[in-house]
Amino acid sequence: MNTKAVITHIVNWLNEYCENSRMNGFVVGISGGIDSALTSTLCALTGKQVICLNMPIHQHKAEYDRGHQHIQWLKSTHSQVTSTEVELTQAFESVGKAFPTDIQDRLTMANTRARLRMTTLYAFASHHKLLVAGTGNKIEDFGIGFFTKYGDGGVDLSPIADLMKSEVYALAKELNVIAPIQEAPPTDGLFADGRSDEDQIGATYNELEWAMRFVAEKKEMSVLSPRQKEVMAIYQQRHAANRHKIDPIPVCVIPQEFK
Repeated sequence: MNTKAVITHIVNWLNEYCENSRMNGFVVGISGGIDSALTSTLCALTGKQVICLNMPIHQHKAEYDRGHQHIQWLKSTHSQVTSTEVELTQAFESVGKAFPTDIQDRLTMANTRARLRMTTLYAFASHHKLLVAGTGNKIEDFGIGFFTKYGDGGVDLSPIADLMKSEVYALAKELNVIAPIQEAPPTDGLFADGRSDEDQIGATYNELEWAMRFVAEKKEMSVLSPRQKEVMAIYQQRHAANRHKIDPIPVCVIPQEFK
C-alpha cells in the first residue's frame, strides 16, 4: 500500500466533505486505541478545527493514559487541535440507577457506555458546528460488525472504514503515532478490565482479514486447516448476527396503489 498517497487521499476527502457540509471541522472520541489515534491525526492534517474528547467511564488506566498521551502529542504538532475531558462515570452510574436491574447485563451496559459517549460527541459537534468523525475500520464496520449500533457506530462520516486493521497500523506508523498506541493490543474501551478485542472475538485481526478476503474471493472451504475453519466460523457467525448493523436500516416501502 502507498501509505503517503492513501493519507493524502483521506485528508483531501475529509476537507472536501467538511467544506461541502459548511462545517468548521471535526470532533473525535479518543479511546487510547490505534483507530481513534489515526482518525484524529488524519482530521488534524486537514488544518481544520479538531476537538479530541477523552470520555472516561470507569476507564482502565492504561487506556486512559494512552489516550491522554496521544492527545498531548497531537496538540503539540497541530495548533488548531484542542481537547476536553468529559468524565462520564457519574452520568453512566445515574443511567444504571434509572434502568431496571434485570436488564443490566454486561453487554447491555457496555453498549450503554458507547451510546453515552456518542451523545456527548454530538453535543460538542452541535455547539461548535463540527462533524463527528467515525473511528471504525473495515473489519469492524463491514466484516464482523464489531461496534455499538448508535454508539461508536453513530457518526457523520467514516474516514478509515475502507482500511483493514493492518492498513490502519501502516498509516499510523507513517504518521508517527505514539509508540504506546501502536504497540498496545486493540481494545474497544467498553470494559473496566481492559480486555482486548481478541479476548472478546476469539481471533486476531490478521485472522479476520484473511477470513474476509477468503469469503470475498469465494475460495474452496475444504482446503482449510482446523484453525482456519475455527476462524471462518467466528467470522461468519458474527457477520450473520450483525447484519442489522452492517446493512442500511430497512424501510417498509408502501405500494403506490395503497397511497
